[in-house]
Amino acid sequence: MKAFVSLSRLFVGVLFIISGFIKLNDPLGFSYKLQEYFSVDVLNVPFLEPYALGISIFVVVFEVVLGVFLLIGYKPKFTVWSLLLMIIFFTFLTFYSAYFDKVKDCGCFGDALKLTPWESFTKDIVLLCFILVLFFGLKYIKPVFGKLLTTVFALLGFVLSLWFAYHVLMHLPAIDFRAYKIGNNIAEGMTIPEDAPKPVLEYSWKFNVNGEEQIIVTDGSYPTVEGDFVSVDTKVLDEGYTPPVVDFSIESDEEDLTEYYLNEEKVIVIVSYSLEKIERGGAEKLKSLAEIALKRGYKVIGLTASGNETKQKINKTYGLIFDWYLCDEKALKTVVRSNPGILELDKGTVIQKVHWNDIDDLEFL
Repeated sequence: MKAFVSLSRLFVGVLFIISGFIKLNDPLGFSYKLQEYFSVDVLNVPFLEPYALGISIFVVVFEVVLGVFLLIGYKPKFTVWSLLLMIIFFTFLTFYSAYFDKVKDCGCFGDALKLTPWESFTKDIVLLCFILVLFFGLKYIKPVFGKLLTTVFALLGFVLSLWFAYHVLMHLPAIDFRAYKIGNNIAEGMTIPEDAPKPVLEYSWKFNVNGEEQIIVTDGSYPTVEGDFVSVDTKVLDEGYTPPVVDFSIESDEEDLTEYYLNEEKVIVIVSYSLEKIERGGAEKLKSLAEIALKRGYKVIGLTASGNETKQKINKTYGLIFDWYLCDEKALKTVVRSNPGILELDKGTVIQKVHWNDIDDLEFL
């Protein structure tokens, strides 16, 4: 039993630290995932959505800290009880998501590793089993170091986790796992290979035949039935290939300019998924940035999901001299974890990407 507890302690501790650190690297991204769970369509607790970022930071810091506590043997009873309650909650959450097909990706490992809802649930069940071993073998969990050193390491783990969360929020994730990272080409990321797996759909056709309801299932073709058509339900059996970049666009009111700008050299893209929520400190830096970039031969554009009235208001308020184009809000949140954030593109390839706090670090300034 003692050996099994030691093995479980190592496995659970390391996994919690890895999972927590990946989310701690991008707490803003995890907060977007929490907002999905809080929405009316999933848990129906929309009043929690404004607090998603705070909850995100608490959860990921706590996750890393619990992993550290477990490995060094700090306050074993508190640690194991906390692990048990946390895994029970997340097991319920992933089961609910999987069974009702509400959230396609749980966000357990951020953008580093995508898991389907059922894969996430299975992972949580395995973790639950290991944590139960720790729960029933609590007496075998002893501190690795002396009392003072154990306390120092525990405090250090908490402080470093909190500092790292603050650091990436004020700048950008230290490791970028997304399709828009520096060096990636956005146009290539939107391409679907010719031999890519196609979506597999199942169609349930409902007919009224002589006063009785009849359902015929096909792979898409319209069935030949002597009756009145009532309705059809579509079920996705296999989503097929999904390109890394989806829903990215650069659109004006009149035309789609995505291809044009992704083929241009020296383009500065200022991203604000919501101009209503744009950080004032960042907005105040955009005028100077645009003026310098234009003088140095760059094209400067803005991307937002906000409407024309808000675009005009922002430009007037901050004296901005570039045009804002339309793009999907969720896509823009994925492009850069900053509002506003700045990208330099060269024929669709991301050359530089910075948080508004780091505008002065752009190499052409």
